[in-house]
Amino acid sequence: MTKKLILIEGLPGSGKSTIAKMVSEILTEQGKRVQLIQEGNLDHPADYDGVAFYSAEEFRALVDAHKAYKHILESKATAYQDGFLIPYRKMKEEFGVDFPDYVVQEIFNKDIYELPFEQNVKLITEKWRSFTESVISADDDSITIFECCFIQNPLTIGMVKTNQSREENVQYVLELERIVQPLNPLLIYIHQEDLAHTFNKAIHERPKEWSAGFVQYYTNQGWGLAKGYHGVEGTVKVLQARKELETEIYQLLKMDKHWLDNSEYNRAACQEELEKILKISL
Repeated sequence: MTKKLILIEGLPGSGKSTIAKMVSEILTEQGKRVQLIQEGNLDHPADYDGVAFYSAEEFRALVDAHKAYKHILESKATAYQDGFLIPYRKMKEEFGVDFPDYVVQEIFNKDIYELPFEQNVKLITEKWRSFTESVISADDDSITIFECCFIQNPLTIGMVKTNQSREENVQYVLELERIVQPLNPLLIYIHQEDLAHTFNKAIHERPKEWSAGFVQYYTNQGWGLAKGYHGVEGTVKVLQARKELETEIYQLLKMDKHWLDNSEYNRAACQEELEKILKISL
């Protein structure tokens, strides 16, 4: 059965973006049609980034509270089941100062990844079902590559943010596996042995705003808050717990999967290993 989906997963700083690009380049050179969807894509076909969900009543209250922006809100919101999806980040990009930050921040409070866990699971799994159905109905030979939304995003909200039970987190990812099973997916999980080194490397390579926000997110809520963790050291402890859960989930998954050791990054060695994986799996 032809592979329709490749999933690239791993902890922050493990090299997911680089590996996803390498997989795309290898397949493209082989003449395959590839669609690479990376983290932060505002038009993600199976996930949401910068999108809020409002019930119909909540949306009307939002519009009434910001009548000066009624046209923008009503023209860009999409009716969805019993409410509305609001792509506030795309709206901000399009309208700039005409769509003020305080309105964007208010909408952010109902971002799909800020909602209660059960509501997030419902919206995200429905999005994955829609994606799977669209790929099947398209009936072409293209391969979609997703970076980090299959395991990372569910555990980010389920463990890091809301500290759900192990079973709830595991079942969230296993449900996504059941949904994409018709696409015969391939999972490449990037392993990093020294989490402290990896995270500190990411801190030095990325803007200070990223590291400050990351540490706050990982220690001021959910698992980190429950454990009383603080600072970079506490963040690494949360990452270690996340790694243990991701490893357990990896072992439970029944899809075609490969463990890629990227502890000592070497581009040539990674490319060689990826070519072997893709040759075996595709």
